[in-house]
Amino acid sequence: MALKRKTKINPNFSMASMTDVIFLLLIFFMVTSTVVAPNAIKLSLPQSQKQTSLKPLSRVTIDKDLHYYVAFGNQREKQVSLNDIASFLQEHYNREPETSVLLYADETVPYREIVRILNIANDNKFRIVLATRPQRNR
Repeated sequence: MALKRKTKINPNFSMASMTDVIFLLLIFFMVTSTVVAPNAIKLSLPQSQKQTSLKPLSRVTIDKDLHYYVAFGNQREKQVSLNDIASFLQEHYNREPETSVLLYADETVPYREIVRILNIANDNKFRIVLATRPQRNR
């Protein structure tokens, strides 16, 4: 005796639920990408004509109130004193000898503060790059 199924399997696939999932993933990545900020300290960088593309591992930041911040890689910046910057950079240089240091300094920072960081880098033989923003065409 042959039994017949009362319900038939529909071989069609509905893409409606898949597009909902893709749309939610798109929104998720758009929202999370705006949260990730490599330099969360608000600075107004000086302008320059030429930009250097370099992916430094260490960052030193001087804000307009002359507070010093340091970070390594994708870490968040932590506030330090001027005396602690050399030890921080040396510690990371010992781990990664090809370390470059990127200096972020607000354009209102006095030149002597920038020279202090340059002297620390020079004394320890670190490669240092000053971060700038592209110059606007007039």
